[in-house]
Amino acid sequence: MDRTALVTGASSGIGLATATALAARGYRVLGTSRHPEDLTPEQRAPGVDYLPLDLTEPGSVEALAEPLRTVDILVNNAGESHSGPFEELPGEVLRRLFQVNVLGPVRLTQLALPGMRERGYGRVVMVGSMLASFPLAYRSSYVATKAALKGFSNGARHELSPYGVWLTTVEPGSINTGLSARRTSSIEPDSPHRPDYERMVAALDRNEAAGIPPERVAATIVTAIEKDRPRQRYAVGSNAALVFPARRLAPVWLAEKLTHRRHGLAR
Repeated sequence: MDRTALVTGASSGIGLATATALAARGYRVLGTSRHPEDLTPEQRAPGVDYLPLDLTEPGSVEALAEPLRTVDILVNNAGESHSGPFEELPGEVLRRLFQVNVLGPVRLTQLALPGMRERGYGRVVMVGSMLASFPLAYRSSYVATKAALKGFSNGARHELSPYGVWLTTVEPGSINTGLSARRTSSIEPDSPHRPDYERMVAALDRNEAAGIPPERVAATIVTAIEKDRPRQRYAVGSNAALVFPARRLAPVWLAEKLTHRRHGLAR
């Protein structure tokens, strides 16, 4: 295999599983981590070379310009999960979240595209979330970033496909990656939203604990990469094969109600 792939956030969860799967299929794989020198053997995918990347720092993103020129496949997986009532979201938290989940991945993609276009082949996979298609209360910050990432991917597909470069979004549902323990939150101590917020978080944690393994998502990402014409979106987990067709048939209010009921927010 003479294709080179770069997977961000490749030291845990979906990123680690994807880097492992691609390396096993013969791709040359570069993985990123904020501190590659500190990774344990369990945090390293076999046969993968690791590069430093801190998406909160634009300079760290730009430092990958040279390796990205040679990359045929970019998997924008690294990101941050956040919860909080809309009216209490701090500006600095939103700026960080958009830098990590949107601006950083978009810039990495921009750096990779010229080489892909010149070689006549490229695959960019944005790892989004089913919440971008089924928005959830108290997750508006995270939903907005994943919807923005999907918007860039969908909007740019037509620009790049004539050059053999395809952008696609993979939307996982509930995945058992341990992300619950790393999710950040913003809520005031005396918030009037606290009872509903805590019910939502408890349901979210339960759903993620019972979610599919990251290897299932990695397999979907590999499928998207290896298609001649990848679809605009691939969804996996949380009964995606059923709920997306149902959403096309059901009224919007019903999809909204069922999403919130699944997360302890029945109305």
